[in-house]
Formats: sequence, structure tokens, C-alpha cells
Amino acid sequence: MRAVSLVPSLTEAVAVSAPGVLVGVTDWCTHPAGLDAARIGGTKNPDTARILGLAPDLVIANEEENRAPDLDALRAAGVEVLVTEIRTLPQAFRELERVLVACGAPARPGWLEEAERAWAAPPVPRGRSTAVVPVWRRPWMVLGRDTFAGDLLARLGVDHVHASHPDRYPRVPLEELQATAPDLVVLPDEPYRFTADDGPEAFPGLPCALVSGRHLTWYGPSLAEAPRVLGAALAAATR
Repeated sequence: MRAVSLVPSLTEAVAVSAPGVLVGVTDWCTHPAGLDAARIGGTKNPDTARILGLAPDLVIANEEENRAPDLDALRAAGVEVLVTEIRTLPQAFRELERVLVACGAPARPGWLEEAERAWAAPPVPRGRSTAVVPVWRRPWMVLGRDTFAGDLLARLGVDHVHASHPDRYPRVPLEELQATAPDLVVLPDEPYRFTADDGPEAFPGLPCALVSGRHLTWYGPSLAEAPRVLGAALAAATR
């Protein structure tokens, strides 16, 4: 089996569960460290000619992270493309299993079992809270409806205020974000890298939780520790 992954979190899942299968990955595939595979460009601008030159049996993609025209071009060239849709935690578990089976993983990996156990009994918050969850600034963009990250936060007691917005990642002016008066602001370090010096200053008077974007937005081995890591960051912000 020769596979190319266009999704960083799925790259990690396949690499640790079916070593040697991946022959190509994106420039943004940072885990696991030292991955030996050809780099084929970004998630939104993959080099389709380079991918075809790798002669993959399968290309792994995601309906949110990758563009349909790129996937159509690969299919037209005769390559099988597996497109995942992951907007909730249960979907993530189902799609991860589907990807690993398609890649010929020898067995159901231990990290997947561990992740299911961890999310079956996540940290219990002191109470539910509301949050604004920016994912970009200049312009400000936030989590909207039907997002994987929003589902994880809800399971940890945090209801983000734009969950019913018609867009999945709406652009909302900062003044409107501030006017929602949430209990806290959740600032991940990806896709935009919010830091203690870049983000909290825009929300004076509000507690801000700086969280790991990998634990909030990736679906893969990081799910096993995500409840603990995210739960600790959220609790620290609201003490």
C-alpha cells in the first residue's frame, strides 16, 4: 500500500498505526517528528503532478481541509481518493477507523482505544460556560456551526456563542465579539498562532484560555490526551 495524506492529523494517525504506508504528505504535516515522506505542498495547494509521480494507491483527504478541484484532478488521473467528513467526535472515531482500515493497518491501534476511553469520561467542569473561539485575526474569524472543535469544547462544558451561526467559520468584527460578553475567550495556537502577547489584549476584562490547537482541532493520536490537556487549560483560565 502506498498512500498520500493531505490532512496533517490523519497523517499522524496513519504514520503511527501503519508505518511505511505514507509516501507523500503536506508541508504542514508536523507529526510524527522525522516522518520520512515526500512533501507535496499545502493542504489547499497540493502539487497534483508530484502526487501522481509518487504512484499512490490511495490519497487521504478531508472535505473541509482540501479543495474539491484538486481531488477531482486526482480522481480523473485514476487515483482513489478517500474523503473524510469530521464535524463531531463520534464522526472522528468512525472516520479514523475507516482510514486506518483503508491503509491496511494491521490492528486497531491502542491510541484509538485510549482516546475513546478518555472521551467517555472527560474532566467534569464546575459548570457550563460560554465562550468566543477565534481561529484567526485580521480579519477576526471564529468557530461557527458544526465544527469538530466546537463539539470537543461542548463535551468539556464550554458552549461557544456562535454555534448557531449559519457559517462554519464566520468573520465577525471584534466589536461584535466583545459585545457577546462571553464567560471566556478560547484562543488556540493554530491555525492562527494566538499567544499571551497576541490575542488576549483584544478582550480586556475577559479570562482567556490559551489552548493547544493540535488538541482542539486534530483528530488522531492527540485525542487520547486532549480531554486532560484542554480541560486543564480551560480550568486555569476560569479560576
